[in-house]
Amino acid sequence: MTSLIPEFGGVLWTLAAFVVALSVIVFVHEYGHYIVGKWSGIKAEVFSIGFGPVLFSRTDRHGTRWQLAALPFGGFVKFLGDASAASDKASDTYEDLDEETKRHTMHGAPLWARAATVAAGPVFNFILSILVFGAMVLVQGTPKEPVEVGEYVPLPAEVQKLQQGDTILSVGGQEVATYEAFIAAIRELPVGPLTEYGIERAGERRVVEAAYPFPPLVQGLQAGSAAMDAGIEIGDVIVAVDGQPITAFRELQDIVAASDGKALQIDVWRDGETLDFVLAPRRVDMPTGEGGFETRWLIGMTGGLAFTPGTERPGPVEALQYGVDQTVFIVQSSLSGLWHMVTGAISSCNLRGPIGIAETSGAAASQGASNFIWFIAVLSTAVGLLNLFPIPVLDGGHLVFHAYEAIAGKPPSDGALRVLMGVGLTLMLSLMVFALTNDLFCP
Repeated sequence: MTSLIPEFGGVLWTLAAFVVALSVIVFVHEYGHYIVGKWSGIKAEVFSIGFGPVLFSRTDRHGTRWQLAALPFGGFVKFLGDASAASDKASDTYEDLDEETKRHTMHGAPLWARAATVAAGPVFNFILSILVFGAMVLVQGTPKEPVEVGEYVPLPAEVQKLQQGDTILSVGGQEVATYEAFIAAIRELPVGPLTEYGIERAGERRVVEAAYPFPPLVQGLQAGSAAMDAGIEIGDVIVAVDGQPITAFRELQDIVAASDGKALQIDVWRDGETLDFVLAPRRVDMPTGEGGFETRWLIGMTGGLAFTPGTERPGPVEALQYGVDQTVFIVQSSLSGLWHMVTGAISSCNLRGPIGIAETSGAAASQGASNFIWFIAVLSTAVGLLNLFPIPVLDGGHLVFHAYEAIAGKPPSDGALRVLMGVGLTLMLSLMVFALTNDLFCP
């Protein structure tokens, strides 16, 4: 029985991380609806985080009831004149309202006000992502250019090292004026314990030999990956695969890529000890730089430099641009992935449901606050994008109705709306069941 306690604790941790991440994203999304509705003259009666029995509530001076409900897996804003959280018209009472009161309802407000209120939810999700990505790069900084040597990470072999504060001018005879050029040069280096560096130290230029810059160091782990499931940890150093010693992360990548899914014995150095793991690489569809996907064998870890590069703080505009670029990249990758799944170019198992998202939440939280905050920003972008899909019951579906009203001069009939909302609900439930099936049965 006691053996179940760690597993149970892991489930609680995963669930707690998922609830926290989802609650933050839902709050931002619904607050977008609420505040833009308020600015445009639409009165909110209820702002709820969660569904079901109300655990806590408070009514503000504007008459909006803010509440926390027992099932923390979503939320809603109920506006004046709505029959439910889905913003359908309360047909039995709406017509009894006077014209001034109707102006403050979701259904009696001008078209521009309704469209802005609906669009604000996804837009606020994107804004959250942009601000988080930008704030993180402000806090963590960007690598100095040319690259400056910071602290070395612990490695199993004591080899000659660069000194902290050295500026790297060339690697293997190739000049590297930028961080990107430095990383590109590493990919072309011959693998070995020592590498030739051109450096500037205390104002003097010199050529030295020091440790290979990209050892088989585990810097990151993907949630639900073979490496994480096997028990490999961040900071581990891979010293051998199937008895073959390795000194570069690139060697590990080549072995895994050629494994064809065959189980590998991984020897790991951790805090002065050598540990053995057995894990099988998994087929993963990865986005390429050209907008497509490629299928590769992966174990789910990323490598890191032998030292931490010196950093500098970017300006606010640069950080904001980074946040925008990162958010746009996630949107483009998500749309590309969906298209490739629909066309059968990649496996539909890439679509994950609540269990998969919860597992990723727990894994991100277990790797530290910065990883968890980054995950929230990524998930916020995904939620914003999903809600813009032109499916009735989603914000995108409502925007389609508003576009129809703008063109036709009148909204769809109540009967048509009920049918379309029913179709949209069926589609969403089917998608949720499909994603949940993937969580349960996909490798």
